[in-house]
Amino acid sequence: MTMPTPTNRFKAAIAQRQAQIGLWVSLGNAYSAEICAGAGFDWLLIDGEHGPNDTLTLLPQLQAIAAYPAAHPVARVPMGHGEVGEMLIKQYLDVGAQTLLVPMVDTAEQAARIVRAARYPQNDGKGGIRGIGGARASAWGRRANYYHEANAQICVLVQVESVQGLKNLDAIAAVEGVDGVFIGPADLSAAMGHVGNPGHADVQAAISDAIARIEKAGKAAGILTPNEALARSYLDQGCSFVAVGLDTSLLVQATSALASRFKNVQPVAQGSTY
Repeated sequence: MTMPTPTNRFKAAIAQRQAQIGLWVSLGNAYSAEICAGAGFDWLLIDGEHGPNDTLTLLPQLQAIAAYPAAHPVARVPMGHGEVGEMLIKQYLDVGAQTLLVPMVDTAEQAARIVRAARYPQNDGKGGIRGIGGARASAWGRRANYYHEANAQICVLVQVESVQGLKNLDAIAAVEGVDGVFIGPADLSAAMGHVGNPGHADVQAAISDAIARIEKAGKAAGILTPNEALARSYLDQGCSFVAVGLDTSLLVQATSALASRFKNVQPVAQGSTY
């Protein structure tokens, strides 16, 4: 049976600057991912960088989320500063992720290599180096045109979260094939000398400047914060994809609040930034 190549509606939405509200999914479990998928968020970030995830845990979460078409899965690939991880990118795409968030991107050259790793070679010379194999992404060959159509549906988001990355932001955002730039407030604040305080005025000024530069380059800007006022501010400033909470934080806060109503324990306050 021939099947069509899936359309990446998240990629289409951020290209049109339609605000996409998301949730960080870090528990590494398909059961909890499915609960989050039914909540009404536009996208869910499956965290392979700080969460206990690999391709074997990513796959069942993608399968669980697929039952809820309104929630688009975004997979964060575990990488460090200067790394590209062509093999990991290929594996994440082969198990069915269409949208990748790649952390710790510091240069335009790194961003360009990431884009090439996420694309198949094409006869027009604009392709990449992604290896071709019979994997879930192509429905094991049942998506007959997948290898010709996949490049247009893959969404590459790069994460800038260092002083070097901010210096190179204009060049990073200008890379063809980069669909969006995500600002990482926690690591950025640490890099700027304000560890644990992404709400610092200097950090917030840098974030606002970055959002404006990303938008000026014609790319979508994204960020994460569980602080509702900040989230709304980022949306007002032009962010197209904003994660407004984390599954782990929601679980910590809800369980602590419940216990505090019956025992003499202090409830956990929601953090102002992340």
